[in-house]
Amino acid sequence: MRDTDTQESLQNLVVLIDADNAQASVTKELFAEIAKFGDVSVKRIYGDFTSQHSSSWKKVLQEYAIKPVQQFAYTTGKNATDSSMIIDAMDLLYTHRFDGFCLVTSDSDFTGLAVRLKEAGLRVFGFGEQKTPKAFRNACHKFILTELLRKDNGTRQEAPKSAGVELIPIYDDEAMLADKPTKPKPKERTKSADNTDKKEELLNKFITLAIEQSSDDSGWAQLGGVGSYITKLQPDFDPRFYGYKKLSDLVKDKKKVFETKEIASSSGTAKNLYIKVK
Repeated sequence: MRDTDTQESLQNLVVLIDADNAQASVTKELFAEIAKFGDVSVKRIYGDFTSQHSSSWKKVLQEYAIKPVQQFAYTTGKNATDSSMIIDAMDLLYTHRFDGFCLVTSDSDFTGLAVRLKEAGLRVFGFGEQKTPKAFRNACHKFILTELLRKDNGTRQEAPKSAGVELIPIYDDEAMLADKPTKPKPKERTKSADNTDKKEELLNKFITLAIEQSSDDSGWAQLGGVGSYITKLQPDFDPRFYGYKKLSDLVKDKKKVFETKEIASSSGTAKNLYIKVK
């Protein structure tokens, strides 16, 4: 059965990594995630690899066939890699050989680049840490937190203090990257539990809005369309925030709120999942 995957199968992707604002420890998970979106034709990383700060990248460059682009730090306190990465991105854009760019950085300085690539009709996927400003997140078609990639690999991380969500603050909880919470007994209600209930309520309303915008006259909506609409509204939305690998798993678990059914595709070789608000 086909899930809500809003990912598209793109032929040629470019991966550009800002070594000053990305972590080498998630390289394996990073490329596994990128593989969901398409085939990678170009892999480049930018930074000063003579510095101790970038030493962790040296161990993975050869293993993952990433081409390093050395950029010396000419001025202390200035990020010298930005201009080199942006210039290369524009050169690659004008070859007209690529379908999308993956920008691996937590730096808002690349917001303009993401916007320009989108204007050229290319797909833009952002990968960054929780500290990534929402300006860059919203400039991408899809933004993925690298903390979630670590969690997928079974490595527990300290939950971030906050998250910048533009439309609906459904991630403003310290336990947002922890395992899916369970509600305490009524006598043990706490402020944290109340916040969890509020977050769940906002999530349900958010998905309900997406269903209403994607449904037909009968109220049923194909989950793929719902997922696409959600991503357009909120590029950093990710079901893994709530302990689910896929959006289909999340909505199926909310039996009190949503109704789901599977319908065979016209070809009969696959099934599509449909969802409706109860």
